Amino acid sequence: MNWDQLECKWSEFSGSARAHWSVLTDDDWKAITGKKAQLVSRIQQRYGISREAAQHQVEEWSNGLLDTAVPARAR
Repeated sequence: MNWDQLECKWSEFSGSARAHWSVLTDDDWKAITGKKAQLVSRIQQRYGISREAAQHQVEEWSNGLLDTAVPARAR
């Protein structure tokens, strides 16, 4: 999913993100507000992983949303 689309609909997808990265705190989520760079940074910090690993996780998660958010014939 295009991150601009995801950011515009963040309220719809934030629950999925919270479930996926449950270690992040409420303060983390308040700071993220749909910003990809903020999400990657917070994941990196809280999970103690490299920036590249955090970016990979975010890409996999957002690509998975495409399967559920966009009907196959609309892709």
